[in-house]
Amino acid sequence: MTNLRRRQFLRLAVGAAALPALPHVARADTYPSRPVRVIVGYAAGGPTDIAGRLISQVLSQRLGQQFLVEDQPGAGSNIGTETVVRAAPDGYTLLVVTQSNAINATLYDRLPFDFVRDIAPIAGLLTAPSVMEVHPSVPAKTVPEFIAYAKANPGKINMGTAGNGSPPQMFGELFKYLTGIDMPAVHYRGGAPALVDLLAGQVQVMFEGITSSIPHLRANELRPLAVTSAARSPVLPDVPPIGDFVPGYDAAGWFGLGAPKGTPAPVIETLGKAVNAALADPVMKAKLADLGADPMPLTAAELGKLIADDTVKWGKVIKSANLRVE
Repeated sequence: MTNLRRRQFLRLAVGAAALPALPHVARADTYPSRPVRVIVGYAAGGPTDIAGRLISQVLSQRLGQQFLVEDQPGAGSNIGTETVVRAAPDGYTLLVVTQSNAINATLYDRLPFDFVRDIAPIAGLLTAPSVMEVHPSVPAKTVPEFIAYAKANPGKINMGTAGNGSPPQMFGELFKYLTGIDMPAVHYRGGAPALVDLLAGQVQVMFEGITSSIPHLRANELRPLAVTSAARSPVLPDVPPIGDFVPGYDAAGWFGLGAPKGTPAPVIETLGKAVNAALADPVMKAKLADLGADPMPLTAAELGKLIADDTVKWGKVIKSANLRVE
């Protein structure tokens, strides 16, 4: 073999040997290439945890890596949010975003982060009304009866919340503000532990997410008085909106997905497309409907606008009610 042919052969052999490695390199550079943490700022079993587990399951299936929910309750979801803010902006630590993040911007004087500045919106997840529900020991069976009972027994009805500044508290504070009743708030580290005490009669009323409440309502363990949204919920068709009795009342919960600011745009795009494809799936829609929720397919920009709008809306309620973190 001549020197020229030998050199040509060696070049071809080296090139051929490198070919099997090319797909492997491409796979290693494709997001996600390892498990992803999905941080939930509330305790397991509550609406935020349920939303996080639903979307994590479908993202695991669609993107071929495990999306693992990690509950970090406390400080009205600020502990979990700070974890994500401080995480590397690489798409491997995500946050289930809720109204709490918009609420906390006004409720807390000094936070170690600026939510709008430090968290990049990815996509909307779902929206669901909360339900005004009472322990069976409360004699009221309608909203007007509840208002009359509360006014006749000031301070005797305790309202369970998922934490200071959480949506269940804000929905209750809006109700108190519009009706003028006295209803002390009892704060927990999430909706699930608050529900436990509501079921035991330790607190008497909650404005809790329908997704976590529906099993107890179907079992007649709690009594629904009204839903917080402007329209009735298909899973509770006989339960009227609070707004039918309290003019101006409208408050529905929502959930989204966020990442640390600076997360690469291709990663945000990959996640956003996967989330919105999952929300369009009939199986996913059926799961949400069974929980009393609706898909909320929003782009990153649309979710960002929702966060900004809700920050203004709930900021007004907080200032009007003169709320402070304890």
